[in-house]
Amino acid sequence: MRIINKKALHNYYIVESFEAGIILSGSEVKSIRLGRIELAASYVKILGREAFLVNALIPEYQPGSSKDYDPIRSRKLLLHSNQINSLIGKNAQKGSVLVPVSIYEKNNRFKLEVGVGKAKKEFDKRDVIKARDQERRIEQEFRGKE
Repeated sequence: MRIINKKALHNYYIVESFEAGIILSGSEVKSIRLGRIELAASYVKILGREAFLVNALIPEYQPGSSKDYDPIRSRKLLLHSNQINSLIGKNAQKGSVLVPVSIYEKNNRFKLEVGVGKAKKEFDKRDVIKARDQERRIEQEFRGKE
């Protein structure tokens, strides 16, 4: 199962991406396996020599009950030090941002795809939507003629 951050793909050009492990609690893993995670407003922040996923919403797993569970807490990402150094350098460039692109399960562990994004302008977004609509119309015409 792969959960994609469509908002990040709409708002940013993803220049480069990295695979990072993520530290989760047991109830968070169960909740993600049910597809209950919201990455739209989240971003990756580097503090010191560590990377964190900030503002990702993982609702509490319903059968479990934890009174002090915080669904939008910061979660530590597991990256090599050379990857963190590379992300620090790329994030320092003007107009670039670190965004989570997707989260998926690999060998029974959850991985987060972190992308270095450059912001799209409004007209770029419209061009992408226009091209997608044209492709959809062409597909419909081909299906209609067969």
